[in-house]
Order: sequence, then C-alpha cells, then structure tokens
Amino acid sequence: MTTSARRAEALGERLPPLLVAAERVASTVAQGVHGRRRVGQGDSFWQFRRFVAGDPVSRIDWRQSAKSGRPVPDGWFIRETEWEAAQTVCLWRDSSASMRWHSRAVPFEKRERAELLLLALAALLLRGSERAMLMRQGARPVSGRGGLDRLAGDLAAASADESGLPPPVALPRYATVVLFGDFLAPLEEIQTLVGRLAAVPVSGHLLQILDPAEALLPYAGRIRFRGLEREGDTLIPRVETVREEYARRLKMQQDGLTTICNAAGFGFGIHRTDQPPETALLALYAALGAR
Repeated sequence: MTTSARRAEALGERLPPLLVAAERVASTVAQGVHGRRRVGQGDSFWQFRRFVAGDPVSRIDWRQSAKSGRPVPDGWFIRETEWEAAQTVCLWRDSSASMRWHSRAVPFEKRERAELLLLALAALLLRGSERAMLMRQGARPVSGRGGLDRLAGDLAAASADESGLPPPVALPRYATVVLFGDFLAPLEEIQTLVGRLAAVPVSGHLLQILDPAEALLPYAGRIRFRGLEREGDTLIPRVETVREEYARRLKMQQDGLTTICNAAGFGFGIHRTDQPPETALLALYAALGAR
C-alpha cells in the first residue's frame, strides 16, 4: 500500500468522529449568524439605496423615490433584491508535511484542525443552500444534507500534496475559494497562486493555521529543529536569543500575506490551534458574508 493510500485510509477511519465534531462546531456557530445575504438577481427585497450615475433607469423604484421629496436625481432610489442562486465555495486544506505536526501544547496536528474547519464551514454553507466543492481533480460541487458526507469522502480520497499549495484545477467563474494552511511557503509562490485564482475570476479567503509554538517560539536553551519539508535540521545553542528575530520574520510573512490578499480582493485571517475552532469559523463565515 502506498503512503498516500495509507493516509487516506487513516483519514477514512477518522471521518465519522470528524464529521460529528464538524457538525457540532457548525451548529454552535449557526446559532449566532444569519444567512449570507447579498445583492443580485432575485425576487426577495433586500434594501433601497440611492441612485448613482451608471445605474439603469429601469431599476428605479418610483414609489419610494416619490416619498423622498427630493429633487431628481438625488431623490431617486434603486430597489435591490437578494441573490437567490446558490454560490459555489471551493475548499482546500494543506496536507504537506509541515501541517502534519504539533507541539506539546496541543494534542492534534495542524492538518486536523484544518480539516475540522473545512468540514464545519461546508456544513454551514450547505445549511444555507449553497454549494461546496473540494479543490481536487475530478471533484464536483455538492449540495443539500447529503453533500457533507460526499465532501468528506472527497477529502478522504484526496492524495497528500507536498507542495503546500492547492493544485491547478478548473473552478467555476465567480466562485469563492477558501484555503486552509500554514502558508509558510515563499511569498512569491503564494502571490503567483492568488494571482492565478483572482484571474479566473474568483474571490477568496486564506486562513493561516499555526501551532502556538510556531507563533510564540516558547523554547529555551539548546534546541535542534527538524526540517519537515527538505529544509534540513538547524541547531540553535540558545533559542531565546533568536525569539525576537523569529517574531519579526513571522510578522513579515503575515504582513506579506495580507498585502497579497488585499491586492487581489481576498481576505486573510490567522488561527492558532490552541484557540476554539468556533471562534475561527465565526470570523471566517462573517468575512465571507461581508465579501
């Protein structure tokens, strides 16, 4: 049996409890959020807004405009409706070696938290009548109550990607992509990825998942750090002497990620695995709704 097959089998064995945990997280968050309402073509009224140059005159609500008592065109109002067509949200989690690690501060790997958040977000989206799709070759959008099981099956079948970045797969235009990973790859590679996605075009959000030890470097004394992705080992005689420089470089990486995402109209967030998954999911869901 290949290494990828063994990993898929191990994930398949964990899927029932993982799905239960994802549903529990989604249920907790669902109690405090509303549907992702957005403007578009539909029949349900959403709001009135002021007419601006370039708006079609046919979209003016003359009854509401007459109530304003203001001269034209300042008194004109556009009637906006809520988008009722389901949107596809394309999901991916990093399964490279750096994600299959955890410190003593938490009992699970970063990849496990990424999978939990991915499935919990999918559960929320499917409850809201949206479609979800795993970013892998051959995957198809899923919807409805049975969609979460099918998405979890796709997740189990996905082979490990050692590059730490999602594969180049065909995506629906105007979809939304949500990427879960540590995003510690060179910024140039991440910029190329985000630029390629934005050109589809799709909107998106990156959630950086870090172990608390990666965020704080809490070690002291002589420590040998093992390279997980062919970087080689590094022996540091006194780790406390490099903590400040480490924090500076991590902030530079995160600032670079923020800049890349802002330039493409993407969102960016940071989540530590010692923090509740509900907090990250609520923030992510709110960010997607705002976009």
